[in-house]
Amino acid sequence: MTIYVVRPGDTVDTIAATFGSSPQSIIYDNQLEYPYPLAIGQALLISETETTPPSDTTRYPAYVGGYAYPFIDTRTLEQTLPYLSDLFIFSYGFTPEGDLIPPAVDDTVLITTATAYGTAPILTLTPFGPSGQFSNYLITQVVNNESSKLRLIENLTTQIQERGFQGVDIDFEYILPEDRVVFADFVRDVRTAVNALGYPVSVALAPKISDTQSGLLYEGKDYRLLGEAADYVLLMTYEWGYTYGPPMAVAPINKVRQVVEYALTRIPAQKIHLGIPNYGYDWTLPFVSGTSKATTIGTIEAIQIAIAHGSTIQFDETSQAPYFNYVQNGLTHEVWFEDVRSLTAKFGLVKEYQLRGMSYWQIMRLFRANWLLLADTFEIIFR
Repeated sequence: MTIYVVRPGDTVDTIAATFGSSPQSIIYDNQLEYPYPLAIGQALLISETETTPPSDTTRYPAYVGGYAYPFIDTRTLEQTLPYLSDLFIFSYGFTPEGDLIPPAVDDTVLITTATAYGTAPILTLTPFGPSGQFSNYLITQVVNNESSKLRLIENLTTQIQERGFQGVDIDFEYILPEDRVVFADFVRDVRTAVNALGYPVSVALAPKISDTQSGLLYEGKDYRLLGEAADYVLLMTYEWGYTYGPPMAVAPINKVRQVVEYALTRIPAQKIHLGIPNYGYDWTLPFVSGTSKATTIGTIEAIQIAIAHGSTIQFDETSQAPYFNYVQNGLTHEVWFEDVRSLTAKFGLVKEYQLRGMSYWQIMRLFRANWLLLADTFEIIFR
């Protein structure tokens, strides 16, 4: 497969003729909408042959996870599952006493559909409080109380046995610094119980670059202890550009590399998943700290916005990410998102450091070219 950046005067037909491809495959692979306009600077994935999802015997890379809410569109789920080894179902909460709180929407269809596709359904455990936000109070109550911890672990193993889950992912954020060690102990205890059933336990890690990094997101996450406690970890290498921050790439490759290189000093490469964002943000300018709020968008949506406003898509070489500006209703917007170029840079890190794989937050929006590129990139190294 080839990545082609659209130039002035290009059409789907002229690009197809240049590469000996079919216009239909370019349209399908890149999810172009009739009458198939293109944005200058848009990155297209071009294949000279028909593309098909990988079969059960050709998974690449060895481990690819994706987070999904139970209300995911059925067609999006079914088109994505062939490329996933693990489907992280988001999410299960819990009470201070250790009782599990299932998702508001029934997740049975996700479990059964993932299993039918040969993808492991993973129970994602999160400490969401009544407000729907991460609660370090809940974390403290469970990891420091033996009876609550044991009850929660018993409930997790029951869910696995009764519902067909094939693992547990622990996604706790804002852990208090004083709970750093007991949280790692909790992860180890969950792993012991879940491993006994034949399944793995993973833990999500905020993107640190040093042992002493300050901030509530980081101080309670000890990379060495958690790398030892879990079967594998997910580096949440995204959200540099975020809803309430200034416009910038969501996952700038220079920042992502720093996190990976630090992680490798504390955790073996074969235990590390690189986190990959499947979304971008649309900011209104000027950015005002404490007031501005970006809108979350997908890659296909971002490109459609650029086309609608005649914007030229730029590519920042330092962050290895695409962006553009447009004006609507007298307001200037700045958009940063992911495309096949930025994904190529991230896949390159996985290959360079021989990581276990990667996990996507999240798969609710279909970006077909991502999965085709993933299959093409890792066919040899992970087959």
